[in-house]
Amino acid sequence: MAAVVEDLQVAEEDNYLFHFIKQKQTLTLHKMKKYIFLLFAGFTLSVAQAQEITDAVRYAQDNLNGTARFRAMSGAFGALGGDLSSININPAGSAVFSNNQIAITLSNYNTKNNSDYFGTKTTQKDNSFDPNQAGGVFVFKNQNSNGNWKKISLAINYENTNNFNNSLFSAGTNPTNSAANYFLYYANGVPLNTLENSTYGELDHGAQQAFLGYQGYVIDPVDSNNPNNTSYTSNVRPGGNYYQENNIYTKGYNGKLSFNAATSYKDKLYLGINLNSHFTDYTQSSSFYEDNNNTLDSNDRVNRLQFDNELYTHGTGFSFQIGAIAKITNEIRLGLAYESPTWYHLSDELSQKLVAVSSNTSGELPPDVVDPKITNYYAPYKLQTPSKFTGSFAYVFGKSGLISIDYAIKDYSNTKFQPENDSYYRDVNSYMSATLKSTNELRLGAEYKIKEWSLRGGYRYEQSPYKNATTIGDLNGYSAGLGYDFGSTKLDLAYSSAQRDSQQGFFSNGFTDGAKINSTNNNISLTLLFEL
Repeated sequence: MAAVVEDLQVAEEDNYLFHFIKQKQTLTLHKMKKYIFLLFAGFTLSVAQAQEITDAVRYAQDNLNGTARFRAMSGAFGALGGDLSSININPAGSAVFSNNQIAITLSNYNTKNNSDYFGTKTTQKDNSFDPNQAGGVFVFKNQNSNGNWKKISLAINYENTNNFNNSLFSAGTNPTNSAANYFLYYANGVPLNTLENSTYGELDHGAQQAFLGYQGYVIDPVDSNNPNNTSYTSNVRPGGNYYQENNIYTKGYNGKLSFNAATSYKDKLYLGINLNSHFTDYTQSSSFYEDNNNTLDSNDRVNRLQFDNELYTHGTGFSFQIGAIAKITNEIRLGLAYESPTWYHLSDELSQKLVAVSSNTSGELPPDVVDPKITNYYAPYKLQTPSKFTGSFAYVFGKSGLISIDYAIKDYSNTKFQPENDSYYRDVNSYMSATLKSTNELRLGAEYKIKEWSLRGGYRYEQSPYKNATTIGDLNGYSAGLGYDFGSTKLDLAYSSAQRDSQQGFFSNGFTDGAKINSTNNNISLTLLFEL
């Protein structure tokens, strides 16, 4: 659907589908004043924004990434070590290496999202390539053969712990609710004279949403003659059956750079520590569209609208890990590891735009375009993600193969925005504590060697971080792979697939209807490893 807007030059910097085909009509003087008013608002200004539970969970969750061998065995390496990605589970794993190694991994991510919105089913796919892992380990052996401490290993490894490249499209007919409820949620309680006499950039986040709805004629004051009016009503055609579309495009990553040190005591006990530096870069572009064919009258009523948002979040963080691996016998190994919370320092940038089209029994009016051309730069904030405990067991069949099991516990209810004495963050933290829960994660992996070849497989299960298990459901994943040992060079290939259901509202407040999503993430990874 092409963007056709007569007599109004509306610059479309985004790539979203634009649904509006307009008829020539003369703007009322009141509407013209509003356009002139917005014309001079093209500057940036910092205002307060409301961070939400979905933002916290996004950075609290990790995906299964790493070397191809690690992924082929579904990450079940807590008691094994000997792989560069294993140190992200248990830092003692680097002391299992007998030689210096470096490795680099390239991955292909393929995501398929099936959406069901009031019975209408849609599918969206996304595909990307990413050099998601690179690192090396250096082993320093004790030259005294009688010493109990056999070696010290130092490692550095970078991984994308989460790939945010994704696209989601939902469409369907909502029988009752309009997106006008989103703007009403923020508008009720805001004085009319604030919305008439302020610029978008002067307002906080909530009042900005009310401003957009009012200036776009999506909502009207109950008493337009009272400047102190704080009650509003929807100006969307009543009658239900609102056709709605929601496009969400995300890109970016969570990166983790680990500095590792580990040691071996009598080749029976391995101890290690990681100091981790985290990097996040996330962009979410969303476009919501709504229209309806409900009965017209002499009043101007909105019959379609499009609401665009672009959020950019970036920042850094720090965490640490400690771990131990015990070789009970030549076959049996046990592992225990602790991962601290990640303490993030994050910054958000947000830009918004609303276009609404009204009509009456005389025809359709020109569009009301509310485009402040402002990027809100919000004050930096802190986020603390939950810690994690991992217990592991492995049974090694000599040089022919192995079986490994990891069990992890992570309490998402401990996720916190900071400072905690801030009244808003205190309320959000209390809500997260009541909404999120402690989760269990199980990873199983196996490997069987046939001369230079290695055959691998794995299974992964992770519980939902939400108590309702609906907002984000449980995850089930499978993996397989193979490797070939050329001697000092190894080549590993892995395939993994994970499925998860979710159902989150298109908007967080007021209008919280959302589609049921079934997501399938397929990954192919290739690792090239060199022994030095």
